[in-house]
Amino acid sequence: MFDRKQFEIDKRSNAVAQNKDEGLRKLALDFVVQSDRYHYAYQWTWLGLPIVQLPADILATQELIWDAKPDLIIETGIAWGGSIVMYASLLELLGNGEVIGIDRVLPQHNREAMEQYSFSQRITLLEGSSTDPAIIDVVKAKIKPGMKVMVLLDSNHTHDHVLDELRLYGPMVTPGQWLVVSDTIVEDIPPQTHRPRPWGPGNNPKTAMYEYLRETDRFEEDEYINGKLLMTFTPNGFLRCVK
Repeated sequence: MFDRKQFEIDKRSNAVAQNKDEGLRKLALDFVVQSDRYHYAYQWTWLGLPIVQLPADILATQELIWDAKPDLIIETGIAWGGSIVMYASLLELLGNGEVIGIDRVLPQHNREAMEQYSFSQRITLLEGSSTDPAIIDVVKAKIKPGMKVMVLLDSNHTHDHVLDELRLYGPMVTPGQWLVVSDTIVEDIPPQTHRPRPWGPGNNPKTAMYEYLRETDRFEEDEYINGKLLMTFTPNGFLRCVK
């Protein structure tokens, strides 16, 4: 009755099939657009800290970390710190690993909030631009030979900045790990007049991602993880490192 192998086969098959259902995808996109008017993603926390992500993206990232078991997770863009704490808490359960979080602005009260947890020794916080050569040097110094490295990009979402990040951090990702380009949905939704930003259709993480993918053959869009994410901020943005 409980055939886990068949369950996994069916699950993957359904994920691929639902991603080809244009009507379903439109409904999901409409939900994301309409709910964003009420800052729906702001409603969620991880262990008490705001995470500012959609629930499906949170769960998907948890799955990647649990399966890939990275030694080092690098995230650009910290905000309130919920995602940093999420990664560190999962690594604590796994018994290994460290998180590096980078942000241009890192208020002391946010730093203290992230440092309150018993597993905070797994967290390193860097204040500055993610593309600053000095920041890059610190990050590279953390990467030791043989480490499994995962990267999540979630800072400034303009094309040029994300492309710079991809070129700097993409080479750090190791085979079998993940490069997550957050907020690729900006390309697929109307301009956010309710929350003005310097990015929008034609100038966003998705346009940068596809330019980067034309420059390298190290990454592939994962059919399963991207297929099952309907209500997501990161459509097609979960990239598996294959070489």
